[in-house]
Amino acid sequence: MRVLAAMSGGVDSAVAAALAVDAGHDVTGVHLALSPDRQTLRSGARGCCSVEDAHDARRVADELGIPFYVWDLAERFTADVVDDFVAEYAAGRTPNPCLRCNEKIKFSAVLDRARALGFDAVVTGHHARLADGVLRRSVDAAKDQSYVLAVLTPEQLAGAVFPLGGMTKERVRAIAAERGFAVATKADSHDICFIPDGDTRGFLTRRLGEQPGPLVDAATGETVGEHSGAYGFTVGQRRGLGVSVGDQRPRYVLGIEPVSRTVTIGTADLAGVSEVRTGAPTWTGAAPRLPLRAQVQLRAHGAPVPCAVDATGDGGLAIALDTEQRGVAPGQSAVLYLPDAERGDRVLGQGPVTR
Repeated sequence: MRVLAAMSGGVDSAVAAALAVDAGHDVTGVHLALSPDRQTLRSGARGCCSVEDAHDARRVADELGIPFYVWDLAERFTADVVDDFVAEYAAGRTPNPCLRCNEKIKFSAVLDRARALGFDAVVTGHHARLADGVLRRSVDAAKDQSYVLAVLTPEQLAGAVFPLGGMTKERVRAIAAERGFAVATKADSHDICFIPDGDTRGFLTRRLGEQPGPLVDAATGETVGEHSGAYGFTVGQRRGLGVSVGDQRPRYVLGIEPVSRTVTIGTADLAGVSEVRTGAPTWTGAAPRLPLRAQVQLRAHGAPVPCAVDATGDGGLAIALDTEQRGVAPGQSAVLYLPDAERGDRVLGQGPVTR
């Protein structure tokens, strides 16, 4: 099979490319240049896609003896991921840029270009399993990335290869060390790659400007503070509210209204939700028959929750949770799984949380 290996410059994608070579595939490596100013996108484990990362990827490709190219997708990444991220926060939602990058960049722009060039599939270092077209969790629960892949369609999954889903991260690093890859001990990237300093509120302030508004206590309806931008908050947030209410009980963000710029806060007993509504879902396989019982994961690093899923009249999903959950933010994805003790949880698909 002729495959394109997406090589970020990290250890996961390096080992994925090596395993594709070992499997006998005709492999070509490609590094995605996603920033117009690539010199600024790495600070230790923060950021990605820097010149340093491109050099790390090229060295691995040279050691594997495979062709290597750099594709400039900065303009597409800015439009589909960065601008979308800013627009979602401006609308009072909390987006997941990694999910959007997989959907719009790695398995849309890259896969489409790869197929146009005659490649059969794209190989990535994602920790998830794919067998017979079925997407499942990684065997390494701590590194599982199936949540951010749940937005992929059957057609996109048919062009994907995930060699790392059956091993732990420790094994990945061991393979890299055995091969003498310099990236064997390279720190994993974390946080948002295009905000290398980790200051999301500062990044949004620079993009959107200060937009002051009230902080309102849900129990009394009283204004208990002011903020400089509703985009600096997310539902479920506890720290950084900048207010002190009389009874001193912890307050959480319960809601964000972008038009009036009102951020509503309340105590823990008001923060739980028992039902989640989503927009139109995407399914990783054939659309399941609804209603059904499943598990739902509501955040990238959240725990799965048993639930009942049904269709709504507007084409979305109504997900009734067996136990109340806090911090369920519009803009995130509700990813549905079918538990399977023998083969690992199957990913059914996802719906964008609307309320």
